Amino acid sequence: MKIWKVELLEEALGEFKELPAEIRARFQRIFGLVADMGQDALCMPHARRIQGRIWEMRAQGRDGIARGLYVMVTGRRVVVVRFFVKKTQKTPLNEIHLALKRCGENEI
Repeated sequence: MKIWKVELLEEALGEFKELPAEIRARFQRIFGLVADMGQDALCMPHARRIQGRIWEMRAQGRDGIARGLYVMVTGRRVVVVRFFVKKTQKTPLNEIHLALKRCGENEI
C-alpha cells in the first residue's frame, strides 16, 4: 500500500525530463521510497530541509549532481516545484526563491 504521493508541478516535470537518465532514475527511486515509507524516507542522504517549508531531494550520478526542491502538503503529498543541476556547494538562493515563487503561484 502506498503511504504518500509524489507530484511534480508542470514546470518541474519539464525540468525533470531534461535531467540525465541516471539522475532521473535515482530521483524515481526516491519517489518510490516516499510512496512506500512516507516522510520517514525523506532524510539524509536522500533529502534535507533548506529553508522554511522548502526541502531538497538529492540525486547524484556520473553526469553530476541534481536537486529537486519540494514541499510537503496535507493529504500526505510531496510536491516537487523545481529540479536543477547543482554546480555549487550550497543550494543557490535564486533556486530557493524560484521554488518559493512557484509555491505561491500554484497556491501550494
